[in-house]
Amino acid sequence: MNAAFSYQTILPSIKKCNCISISGNNTKNSSARAAIAIPKTRKKHSISQTELLSVHGTASTDLFVHEIVERQTRKAETTAFDLCQNPSFHPVFLEEAYERCRDLCAEYAKTFYLGTQLMTEERKKAIWAIYVWCRRTDELVDGPNSAHLSSTLDRWEERLDDIFNGRPYDMLDAALTDTLYKFPLDIKPFKDMIEGMRMDTRKDRYANFEELYMYCYCVAGTVGLMSVPVMGIAPESLLSDHRIYNAALCLGIGNQLTNILRDVGEDASRGRVYLPQDEMAEFGISDKDVFSRKVTDGWREFMKEQITRARFYFDLAEEGATQLHEASRWPVWSALMLYRMILDSIESNGYDNLTKRAYVGRAKKLLTLPVAFGRSLQTKPSIVLS
Repeated sequence: MNAAFSYQTILPSIKKCNCISISGNNTKNSSARAAIAIPKTRKKHSISQTELLSVHGTASTDLFVHEIVERQTRKAETTAFDLCQNPSFHPVFLEEAYERCRDLCAEYAKTFYLGTQLMTEERKKAIWAIYVWCRRTDELVDGPNSAHLSSTLDRWEERLDDIFNGRPYDMLDAALTDTLYKFPLDIKPFKDMIEGMRMDTRKDRYANFEELYMYCYCVAGTVGLMSVPVMGIAPESLLSDHRIYNAALCLGIGNQLTNILRDVGEDASRGRVYLPQDEMAEFGISDKDVFSRKVTDGWREFMKEQITRARFYFDLAEEGATQLHEASRWPVWSALMLYRMILDSIESNGYDNLTKRAYVGRAKKLLTLPVAFGRSLQTKPSIVLS
């Protein structure tokens, strides 16, 4: 399952929704153990974020996300990070390392790369380095070493430890090591992404949404945790930092759910079904129906519910997208809008994602960019969840 970077087609995969405030004196923690089913109709009256999450998904409190944000907070408050001291690379070597990261981002994530051009020099270099690491991690699943993936991932995780301890293996690793020195990144989201790749080695079915949610967190939600410290939060933001992190996680979840819905047919050809089995059964759908690629009325109704869920996470993501540092908002809004358009495309195809692959054409992407830029200038959240 191609799922590495949280803004995928424009950032590849780029793979929960609750965490603690990163601001030292404004600590909040809203927890909600989530049910699996989603309603047939949406409530019209005001509803709290906790209630919504209990309907649509699983709270990330189960994944100890607060822990990650707390550690990143402690790093941000110190002059030298515990896990990564100044690597002292030669400036020419470091510049070349970032140039290579930039080239890879520009080649494989063109739209997202364009959005990073408004970011400060230091921030965009860091985002390129994170992008490259996520892409390389994702490629392990489908690359030439996929037959020996378990041992490959073990070695990759050891290499990650070395990166965090200032001992990069190659030039691309060095760019990430330097990024770790400049920004308060914790190792756990990176390790969780590797764990998501391990899930692909041992799991090709998901009994319920709680299981699928864990996978989506690992392969995409983690990128939100990696990205927010780099992108920065607007100093004028009135939202608590934990809600902004929460929104970044939701964008990753929404993106990955959209990837799954877009790629149902492709995954089925590899014997994989990334859909909640219990919810399929509620609509009278089995794996056999997926593999036979028959678009029935039951399938269409099932897809409507899955699309509603993905859109729910995008709605939550909007709240935080407006509160990032103004120079960092454009690529996030681009991701948000273009992924929503993939869902629109699935609907336009009559919910046939078994024989057709929904996509957003280049012209539509280009037309969306200025609209996304306009949204990036806004600072007022379009939705407010209590």
